[in-house]
Amino acid sequence: MNSRVGLAIALGLAGTASLGVAAYSYFRRRWRRKSPEEIERLRRLDLNQRGRITVGTVLELLEPPADAPSTRVIVYKYEVAGVAYEVGQDCTVLAEVVRSTSWLPGQTVSIKYDLKSPFNSIIACEEWNGLPKDPVTPTSDLPFSPVLDSPAER
Repeated sequence: MNSRVGLAIALGLAGTASLGVAAYSYFRRRWRRKSPEEIERLRRLDLNQRGRITVGTVLELLEPPADAPSTRVIVYKYEVAGVAYEVGQDCTVLAEVVRSTSWLPGQTVSIKYDLKSPFNSIIACEEWNGLPKDPVTPTSDLPFSPVLDSPAER
């Protein structure tokens, strides 16, 4: 009888220890500190999934001087519910996305923004890109509409 009690206690302790190790590894993985780059990546992906799309305008691309660390910031503006926002997105880690597209300052682009806080927005992320694929002359600088009627429609 004494050996059965000892066996039950040993099995109980082993089960408790293994449950403790599993809980520790789960919570450590779940609540580990994330780097600022990881937090920004998760913000972009979250906006990509649940963000609303609006139209904006590229203002400029800020590139660092030759001796500074390489950062590329796209500055753009957009309007939501009558409020104008002018923001910039650091696209250093999205260099392939930015390089694969061509754009001009003043060009119309797609912006994804958070409905609850519209100042939280992106112009590109790992899975989505609001920049146009083909270069287009910005219409704000033209004295006429670039869409012309064909002679057959007149």
